[in-house]
Amino acid sequence: MRIGILTGGGDVPGLNPVIKAFVNRVGEAGHSVLGLRRGWGAVLNIDPDDRDSVAAHTMDLDRLAVRAIDRTGGTILHSSRTNPGRVAERNVPSFITPPDSDPPYDLTGHAVRVVEGLGLDALVAIGGDDTLSYALRMHDEGVPVVAIPKTMDNDVPGTEYCVGFSTAVTRSVGFITNLRSAVGSHERVAVVELFGRYSGATSLAAGYLGSADRTLIAEVPFDIERLAAMVVADRQANPSRYAVVVVSEGATLSGGDRVESGEADAYGHRKLGGIGEVTGSLIKQITGIGIMNQRVAYLMRSGPPDVLDLMVGFNFGTMAAELMLSGTSGHMVAIEGGVYTTRHLSVLAEGARTVDVDAFYDAENYRPDIRALAGKPMFLY
Repeated sequence: MRIGILTGGGDVPGLNPVIKAFVNRVGEAGHSVLGLRRGWGAVLNIDPDDRDSVAAHTMDLDRLAVRAIDRTGGTILHSSRTNPGRVAERNVPSFITPPDSDPPYDLTGHAVRVVEGLGLDALVAIGGDDTLSYALRMHDEGVPVVAIPKTMDNDVPGTEYCVGFSTAVTRSVGFITNLRSAVGSHERVAVVELFGRYSGATSLAAGYLGSADRTLIAEVPFDIERLAAMVVADRQANPSRYAVVVVSEGATLSGGDRVESGEADAYGHRKLGGIGEVTGSLIKQITGIGIMNQRVAYLMRSGPPDVLDLMVGFNFGTMAAELMLSGTSGHMVAIEGGVYTTRHLSVLAEGARTVDVDAFYDAENYRPDIRALAGKPMFLY
């Protein structure tokens, strides 16, 4: 077989280990792998009749090419948030005649032709629920597909773990801990905003493991007056006269909207971010206490993977290879009940996962509530 592999959406540590394990396993079985660069952008922007176009968007992968990639973060295949089923007029490649319909255009027919033109027998898609939803579309179009879940938000349905989550939380806890020296020296309140989109999982875990005083998650709107009063009490109770608040980028003030900016991407999402600045400004306005606002942002998913993402990355890559070698299509590798397994891509219809507030969060006091753990999932999610 000749198999294509791609990474889509935001990069996370652990992607390169996935690629390495997959390439090595199918290579041992005598098959070849073609890397598709920039996610689904490859099958949109390749003109299969133009050698230069193909060269610009692909790369041959073998054991030598992937030998050392697991030591670094990010993805050697690059990434994009491209959806060939929903293409804005300005993003239609010049060699494609747009359909006789209103934009955004569905150019899936072209994507299928590219797969055929490249001589690919199957595809492996590594990504979050957006990237994998288009993998399901390609499966429905008759292209054999295997999927691997990755996202630092850990919100892909059908799996308890996604590549990138552990490293993001590890980084966040480290930054929260390190920030204490500065915020304590100046007796202020630290407001730390973390990525997570519409799920509060990264903030819940980081706030819990970093012992933040208050943690605001995307699933529970917060009252700023109540929060400010709590923060004042937290600061007064601390001998070093400071407090730490962790905020999920998708969190909202009671009665307010999410802080978003820019145009919607190909999957209908606008850029989140800024609720930390808003929260810090309001706390200062109400209490008069100095604030240190810190958006950890891309640093959460930068650098090499931690041991857990290295392990899961290797294992997910190997599992995907074994699915491919068995002739299975339309499935995603996953962890369920703490055990490696697979799920049909139709599970994506369940929608992105969110924090179980009743089980893991104190919505009255804005903090994780982790107790009675027997029988609950390892990642509290």
